[in-house]
Amino acid sequence: MQRWIRRHNWLAWALIAAPASVFCSNIVQTEQVRAELVAYAPEGFAPGNEMWLGLKLEHAPHWHTYWKNAGDSGLPTSFSWTMLPGMTAGSIDWPTPRQLPIGPLLNFGYEGVTVLPVPVTLAAPVGKSMLPVRLEAEWLVCKVECIPQSGTFEIRLPPAHKPATAHAVEFVHALAARPQEISGISAEARVDGGALNFTVNGLPATLRGKTATVFPEVAGVVDNPAPVTQNWQDDTWRARWPLSSQRSESPTDLPLVLAFAGGGNVRVVAHVATSWPGAAVTNATELPTTPGSATGTSPLSQPGLLTALLFALLGGVILNLMPCVFPVLSLKVLALAQHSGNARERWTGALAYTAGVVLAFLALAGLLIAARAGGEQLGWGFQLQSPMTVAALATLFALIGLNLAGVFEFGSMLPSRVASLRARDPALDSFLTGVLAAAVASPCTAPFMGAALGAALTWPTAQSLAVFAALGLGVASPYLLVSAVPAIGGWLPRPGRWMQTFRTVLAFPMFATVIWLTWVLGQQTGIDGAAALLLALLALSLGAWWWGQRPEKTLRRVLSTVAIAILTVGTFAWAAPLWRPVAAEARPAADVGEIWQPWSPERVAELRAAGRKVFVDFTAAWCVTCQYNKRTTLANPDVLAAFQANDVALLRADWTSRDSRIAAELRNLGRSGVPVYVFYDGAQAPRLLSELPSVEEVRTTVSSTQVAAN
Repeated sequence: MQRWIRRHNWLAWALIAAPASVFCSNIVQTEQVRAELVAYAPEGFAPGNEMWLGLKLEHAPHWHTYWKNAGDSGLPTSFSWTMLPGMTAGSIDWPTPRQLPIGPLLNFGYEGVTVLPVPVTLAAPVGKSMLPVRLEAEWLVCKVECIPQSGTFEIRLPPAHKPATAHAVEFVHALAARPQEISGISAEARVDGGALNFTVNGLPATLRGKTATVFPEVAGVVDNPAPVTQNWQDDTWRARWPLSSQRSESPTDLPLVLAFAGGGNVRVVAHVATSWPGAAVTNATELPTTPGSATGTSPLSQPGLLTALLFALLGGVILNLMPCVFPVLSLKVLALAQHSGNARERWTGALAYTAGVVLAFLALAGLLIAARAGGEQLGWGFQLQSPMTVAALATLFALIGLNLAGVFEFGSMLPSRVASLRARDPALDSFLTGVLAAAVASPCTAPFMGAALGAALTWPTAQSLAVFAALGLGVASPYLLVSAVPAIGGWLPRPGRWMQTFRTVLAFPMFATVIWLTWVLGQQTGIDGAAALLLALLALSLGAWWWGQRPEKTLRRVLSTVAIAILTVGTFAWAAPLWRPVAAEARPAADVGEIWQPWSPERVAELRAAGRKVFVDFTAAWCVTCQYNKRTTLANPDVLAAFQANDVALLRADWTSRDSRIAAELRNLGRSGVPVYVFYDGAQAPRLLSELPSVEEVRTTVSSTQVAAN
């Protein structure tokens, strides 16, 4: 039926006409809001008469919707009308809102019952026929959480000779709450010492001496929660309001609504008579009202030290579930099984492993901090931006895999002193495994990690290193737990012959890691670099197999060993020059197709200036989480349909090789590594999604405008 009505439009309305003044689906009811399309025309809907339409919103207790400037967060209600030719609806004539403090933020909006009135005009009389009107409205309703909602309303207005006064009381109240524009008022604003100084002359005598609550109509200028210092000098009202540290707008004229105590709402337009200082760089972290968001930090702010330590610890625990850490988990599972019957050995191994993880994270963090202090634009996971490091890790994992498969034993390859030390102190193996875990886990970013590490890299060195140590402790915590709780250790199987088979099976995750690292190297250096690595690993495998044969040390054996060693070293020496990053434009473009475009700051600015919504995927080939998200959530048909339906431009920033522009942008966003997903909507501050976004999170994000903590 609805499809038929849409197709035949006014004919359908004429056929189902009823004598009632209001007809059709003019009410939308949710648990949070009852929304109703209402009308008011005391003399009827005819040219020249006073005529209003409005959306009446009845909020459930403690829920609210937003004003035209939502404040530090939120989203104003929006209307889209369908009317007969000659009938025109104006913009929302916003009633004066109220302040809605939310923690450290301040929003502007409505609670209880309110009507958002819209003036209506008619170009010519329409006789005695009913006037069909259709409204599509979108609003954001919030309490602690926020819910984007929408509704389609249809109403039939009475003919000209019948007044529409059923909702007169609500309209009279809403119209009286509008700020008045009074002639003879002059207003000026001057920027001075990080604040705006307002001077307003000509206000009515009935308002003089009263304190005003000030509502700026333009977002991103002043610090909304900051106190407004104000005073009167005769008929001149003066006020001082600090600028926002995240200021994104520099208007020539700044409209304000002054809501005076005891009644009296006045709209003034303050001309900014001085030049604006440079706009602050937005340093966004995580926006908690993102559905499925992993953190709870407020927009455009950083967590405190204790919060960052907690986030780092939780992120480290979750990091154990990331695919990049799976190969090292295999080694720890084997070690735990070997020592399952000995609590002391479990404790020693767990502590050594923890020391290896924490010290490796501190070492990587120290290098990163030192490089950034020297002007390098680096981020977390920077080591895998080097093709030589990727090749070295691939070599190491290939050797570990061959060792687990029984091709050779490390003890036979190590010098006698090192081998004896390893035999006397098995904790050394656990320590080195911890170092390896940190090396392969560092490219990944788990939930909670992004905000913590992004903030840590802006703090003094001691605080920053404390956050990275907490991250390492989180990674190692499951093994400490197993060692500390005997009951958990009792669940582990006892050592036996099955362990040899289990050890061989664990070789395959290592080989899978080698495949992944080879693919990463191919993304950085091209197909020749990947092929060179495969040839070098083939020579390495030959050498490892030959060494593992352990025949008698005859002259032939020695000569053969020397020849194979020369072949292996020579192959690596030949391959090394091919492991150099290629230019970005020469890299494989498989990730950037007809839907996704290459990212650049200029492209983002161009699209935003054109009014487009923009979604940016900061990714890297060496980031397993990035690749997982790319092939699941970001490739989901529902997500792609949401991108298309909302006209979202899709950009992909590939950080596989070092790129100072991407590093700088991540730093501006309060992040230090990938994945990072950013949604830009108009001129508002960027909105960050979680590191493992769900389909619903992305769909909800791109289908609405920016939502922050509420």
